Amino acid sequence: MKRLCLTAIGVWTVVALAGLARAQLFQPKMKKPADLIHKQEPMKVNQNLLKQATPDNTRIVVSIPKQRAYLMIEEEIVADGPVSSGKRGHESPHGHFTVMEKDPNHHSSLYGDFVDHSGRVVRAGVSVHIDSAPSGTHFAGAAMKWFLRLTGEGVGMHIGILPGYPASHGCIRESVDGAKLFYDHVKVGTPVDVGDY
Repeated sequence: MKRLCLTAIGVWTVVALAGLARAQLFQPKMKKPADLIHKQEPMKVNQNLLKQATPDNTRIVVSIPKQRAYLMIEEEIVADGPVSSGKRGHESPHGHFTVMEKDPNHHSSLYGDFVDHSGRVVRAGVSVHIDSAPSGTHFAGAAMKWFLRLTGEGVGMHIGILPGYPASHGCIRESVDGAKLFYDHVKVGTPVDVGDY
């Protein structure tokens, strides 16, 4: 009887392990981090319309769901570029805005690094609202090249990392070529619509 019980337990164990192995064999493999980042389509430019684009006849539309920004002349798309808007808890504001300021070499007053007197980064990726500067360091704001200010609180459009999903602290990040093209073809007062387009 004792031997029969051990044999039954042994068979059950083998069956269970075989089932587990089969289940793991057919499970999808874990994705690498690079596979989780959605590669966005590069910027598309209508060269014929670009020749007609001036700071006086353009406007910008930002689609949060599509993570795209459009430079427009009336209802025609001049340029269509990838963006990364604000992540959860730091969502980009939706609504109708105008470009309040243009700054080709803007720096954040909220996010950046603590650096020492020689400019060496001592602590990266800090927020002045949360982090305290280590002794002997000072705050250096993150570069926001080709900055177009949309709100008084500092939200704007500028060059940034584009992972394929909302990842910023509220600003609308653009590619290097996209940020420069948009910057060159708008003025203070240009309309900007941000929302679920």
